[in-house]
Amino acid sequence: MSQNINISKIETSKVDTLDFNNIPLGKTFTDHMFICDYEHGHWINPRIEPLRFIPIHPAAMALHYGQAIFEGMKATINANGIPMLFRPEKNAARLNFSAHRMGMPDFPEDLFVEGLRQLVALDKNWIPPQEGSALYLRPFMYADEFFIGMRAATSYKFIIIASPSGHYFSKPIKLFAETKYIRAAQGGTGEAKAAGNYAAAIKPSEIAKAKGYDQVLWLDAHNFNFIQEAGTMNLFFKINREIITPSLDGAILSGITRMSVIELLKDKCYKVTERPITIEEIIEAYKDGTLEEAFGTGTAVGIAMIEEIRYKETTIHVSDENPVAQMVLNTLNGIRSGSLEDKHHWMNKIEMDLGVTL
Repeated sequence: MSQNINISKIETSKVDTLDFNNIPLGKTFTDHMFICDYEHGHWINPRIEPLRFIPIHPAAMALHYGQAIFEGMKATINANGIPMLFRPEKNAARLNFSAHRMGMPDFPEDLFVEGLRQLVALDKNWIPPQEGSALYLRPFMYADEFFIGMRAATSYKFIIIASPSGHYFSKPIKLFAETKYIRAAQGGTGEAKAAGNYAAAIKPSEIAKAKGYDQVLWLDAHNFNFIQEAGTMNLFFKINREIITPSLDGAILSGITRMSVIELLKDKCYKVTERPITIEEIIEAYKDGTLEEAFGTGTAVGIAMIEEIRYKETTIHVSDENPVAQMVLNTLNGIRSGSLEDKHHWMNKIEMDLGVTL
């Protein structure tokens, strides 16, 4: 597919109205968005336009049958002021993995990356300069065909919007292990980044927050025993010097940050094991003193230190110190800023002379 992306620029940017030291989470958006349409079996008319409301028919199939998927990623600025993307090809591949599961068409992965690059190049001034802050990027696809009937849609929109963001969690967090509601089951859509997964998580998440917890710790759908993930994170536990993360079993999202953290830990010669792990094992490790750390990983949260887990009547106080999680966080931030070597070639540099069609 041709990478000829037409660009219509906004006349006056709103970036000067943003206080970069006080960014409201998820409520501020940049000047432009990327759009592409799927019609008659082909993706057509890739373009960047001023951010605007999008007309939608009340019978649009995404509203009724839930064909909607998304990705989450970040753009940062390195020490030389160059915008950088972190492993965007992995997000492109995961979007298509989600599309397959949801009966939606593939989106060309090279166009996915190029659309991101040109949008970020255009809205570069919206990237917060503070370490740990970033320009959050939200690529998403939804069925916009207007039809009332249970089948795959024939027309879709793929859009990328961008929102400057600060730190998601500024302090260690507390998790509430859910024993009534489930996030996903094997054979379901848990391994896809489907909008409906998050809709189903809203009520139990609100219950957990009302109890004083930051996010839900999800357990398996059969016995509420095996740990899956948390609200917006994959999970890691350090037990007796070994770092354990739940293995991907069809009900857990394959996080880009997760896979990167596993590689970083192995680089540092930590023993990293991907396997099923139960909440009882965590409780036992807590009781015998071998539970050393717990942390979550995700695009939005980065690395989140976990200080407490509540399971039924048991409160697990994990640790006041998180040296491994802090090392991982510092390493990722260093790679993004360019102060540490990017030996895995994860960072995608955005040149400012992309030769776009204006």
